[in-house]
Amino acid sequence: MAKFRRRTCITLSLFILFVFSLMMGLKMLRPHKAAFGDPFGLDLLPEIRQQTPHLVKTFDSQKSDKIDSETNVKNLKSVEITVKPSKASEPYLEELPPRNYYLHIFYYSWYGNPQFDGKYVHWNHPILSHWDLRIAKKYPQGKHNPPDDIGSSFYPELGSYSSRDPSVIETHMKQMYSASIGVLALSWYPPDSNDENGEPTDNLVPAILDKAHKYNLKVTFHIEPYKNRDDKNMYRNVKYIIDKYGNHPAFYRYKTKNGSALPMFYVYDSYITTAEKWANLLTSSGSQSIRNSPYDALFIALLVEKKHRYEILRGGFDGIYTYFATNGFTYGSSYENWAKLKFFCDQFDLMFIPSVGPGYIDTSIRPWNTQNTRNRVNGKYYEEALSAALQAHPSIISITSFNEWHEGTQIEKAIPKRTSNTVYLDYRPHKPSLYLDLTRKWSEKYSKERATYALDHQLPVS
Repeated sequence: MAKFRRRTCITLSLFILFVFSLMMGLKMLRPHKAAFGDPFGLDLLPEIRQQTPHLVKTFDSQKSDKIDSETNVKNLKSVEITVKPSKASEPYLEELPPRNYYLHIFYYSWYGNPQFDGKYVHWNHPILSHWDLRIAKKYPQGKHNPPDDIGSSFYPELGSYSSRDPSVIETHMKQMYSASIGVLALSWYPPDSNDENGEPTDNLVPAILDKAHKYNLKVTFHIEPYKNRDDKNMYRNVKYIIDKYGNHPAFYRYKTKNGSALPMFYVYDSYITTAEKWANLLTSSGSQSIRNSPYDALFIALLVEKKHRYEILRGGFDGIYTYFATNGFTYGSSYENWAKLKFFCDQFDLMFIPSVGPGYIDTSIRPWNTQNTRNRVNGKYYEEALSAALQAHPSIISITSFNEWHEGTQIEKAIPKRTSNTVYLDYRPHKPSLYLDLTRKWSEKYSKERATYALDHQLPVS
């Protein structure tokens, strides 16, 4: 009996030892970080590993780009579909090529909303009537009603923002930096003056200069056709700008071939003032001459018609730009004429600055102007314009625009949006940053090509 008990105890002990050894062996095969209940090796599968709570809420940018704008709108008065690129798809600032100070972009600070301005400004743009009453009767009248109904065919990623919002200014500068743009040409009216749909914006200039400097951008001025603009008040206003802002490190100066570092002013609708009046200001013998004074600068005239060439020359301007992002709309905006314009400018020592844009559509404010719409063709229109500009070997290239939303020329980020009455255009199937990315690509190309033909390898001077 005692012998049987010993045999049973030995057998039981061996069995327990076997079970213990088996459990230890299985444990050694298991990943040391696995929790009980997890299938073996599950965390090695990328599809499962990525399904963490914070990633489940993130759109895959390529898949979400394909979302049809007609979906997910039932029983909703207004739906905004945002297609945001993943963080990994956005270049780090330090990885970007340097700013190109020969690439300028027209920038507008005239937008407002109730949070910062007490009301909507410009987003509620009126629908403009055609000058022919018979045609005007065929189209709606009134004003847009933000935030869902705005005076644009596209909708901003930042919404119906205020140009006074510091975070908006910061974001804009960051976007321009990401596109390798060096200079923004700020739309400008004199203090206490504004366009017919806006409010005075000169008091925003210091904030724009400060934010531009943070990203090593420069600011020049796009003088708008303010009321009664002439040679006398232009002198006063140029003096005001240079006295007030000229010492800021972000204030743009162009170093010319003779070594002078001069401010630059784009003059919009310059042709509505006679060449004789401009000559008073811009020629050395003029009665209001600004030449060879502390306020001397480079003045760039808008060329619309072919005949404007000699008027610009007689007026004493230093160069021409073409502004409109509509190939074929004017003589100046037609790509086929840029080589001839460059030849003319070279003959008379003028700067040639062609203006390129991603497209054009202003039917949200001019519903009768469909003939001037230029489809973006997913970026192809923009690239054709940039290619044409590079072929002309220009002094500078200007972009129309960063954020002229009314005319649909913006390269600022736009998003899909649908309301009960409107389906806004967007940049799909590409990302909201499409036109910033294309600008960066062509900025780098232009910088390399310009170095092969330019005699004045100048940098902006602070």
